[in-house]
Amino acid sequence: MKGLGHSVYVAAALIVSMASPLMAQQTFPGGRVRPPEFMTGAIAFDPDQAVQKPAGPPPTPRHTGLKAMVKDLFDDVKHLPSKENLMWAGVGGGLALAVHPADDNVNQSLVNSDFAKNFFKPGAVLGEFPTLISAATITYVVGRVKDEPKVSHLGMDLIQALAISEGITQAIKFSVRRERPDGTSNSFPSGHAADTFAFATALERHLGWKGAVPAYIFASYVAISRLPANRHWLSDAVFGSAVGIIAGRTVTRHGRAFPIAVASVPGGGVAVVYTRSFQN
Repeated sequence: MKGLGHSVYVAAALIVSMASPLMAQQTFPGGRVRPPEFMTGAIAFDPDQAVQKPAGPPPTPRHTGLKAMVKDLFDDVKHLPSKENLMWAGVGGGLALAVHPADDNVNQSLVNSDFAKNFFKPGAVLGEFPTLISAATITYVVGRVKDEPKVSHLGMDLIQALAISEGITQAIKFSVRRERPDGTSNSFPSGHAADTFAFATALERHLGWKGAVPAYIFASYVAISRLPANRHWLSDAVFGSAVGIIAGRTVTRHGRAFPIAVASVPGGGVAVVYTRSFQN
């Protein structure tokens, strides 16, 4: 089995090669200029990457036709290079490396469990790309036929999130070529995990946590299902989940503030920040 350290290194190299520098300074409403980072205790972070006030669902575009969808998809690809996406990749890579020592033991225990095989068996079909893209396409078509732009916009974002997720996943797979538990190639990262988390993240941005919690539970179920099927290592599923979050956030970047954000820490580290909004 090819070492995970090499896999994460190659994946990070692909994402770093896309990363573009952020503006040196930004402006607050009213014309006040702020520095690129604030210091709070020992953590330095960009406010745009941390605590944000939820801004509601993504604004519905004027046009939701095929032409607009293709144009938005190309725009999404241009917005992939970002410090935020690079940090999410770093978090995913760090977690994948952390669970890597348990890969063999976790896989063996699940592969040898009849309960796990039976319980997670549907995940192979429910989380595959054709199933998810069909659900996204149906959502889009229903919105168009019934002239409900919010529904067709959701369908657009789901389709685009899956397209971005597949693009990133396949690029990493064929660059890394990590061996699967069953001896075949292209294990890292898990495409099922990436696609279902991309789907769930796009739903969260449109519907909020109330509607997205079931989607994230489903995404986690699908990601884990690849282990008893002997098709992926635990670390594959972990990094695939991060790829999916990157894809889902990229296509909905103008929408709802995501309650889990990433902040840079002096010395090259990152911190995960959870934000909850309270109303008076």
